[in-house]
Amino acid sequence: MINGFYIIIGLIVIFSAGFIQGITSFGFSLLTLPILGTFIPLKTIVPMMVIYSLIMNSMILYKIRKHVNIKKIYLLIISAVIATPIGANLLINLNENILKLIVGIIVSISAVSFHFGYKININNEKLAYILVGILSGLLNGSVSLSGPPVILFLTNQGVSKQNFRATLTAYFWILNIMTIITFLYKKLITYEVLKLTGYLLPTLIIGVTIGIKLGNKVKEKMFKKLTTILIILMGILSIISGIR
Repeated sequence: MINGFYIIIGLIVIFSAGFIQGITSFGFSLLTLPILGTFIPLKTIVPMMVIYSLIMNSMILYKIRKHVNIKKIYLLIISAVIATPIGANLLINLNENILKLIVGIIVSISAVSFHFGYKININNEKLAYILVGILSGLLNGSVSLSGPPVILFLTNQGVSKQNFRATLTAYFWILNIMTIITFLYKKLITYEVLKLTGYLLPTLIIGVTIGIKLGNKVKEKMFKKLTTILIILMGILSIISGIR
């Protein structure tokens, strides 16, 4: 049972994470999971975050829809959709702290490398999209952290701000729909999940709306710095959450 104090913390966290998501088109789950995961079970948080992600990405996608290029990322989407149900089984059967710890270590090391200018030269981008999609789908179904592999890949490829936001948002939106279907089938979306989702929903919408307006005004250079800082922070938070 979640008491009133935790609801207040949840409102603050959801607003802040929604605000960041509105600006960058990512970061919601990675900011929310380590904090709320300290007092709410992952089996409650993860389905809730997927529902929120669908709402947020619908809002953002409408605003930046002209920059979306589905043809470029169809392999990424297909691979992630196939891998998501496998990830859902991991959520049910594996230790959640181990999953969060692994994600945090990978994200932190990769982000620091990119920060210092190290990039991987990718010759076969189509194959890379498939591999990134599989990893993203596994993480999506298990701990609702589909973003890190895709974000790191797009950062590595030097994608522009608007294309970065549009690609991530379209990808997450499609994945959210498939994940909700999977979670319904696995009976992970319960009355308790829907009740908590309803409590925190208003602050999410407010945060995302403000973030979207500011996101369109952020300059390219500042956007890339903010993205790198967020990725490093998310990796650290995920590690801390996994250790606790």
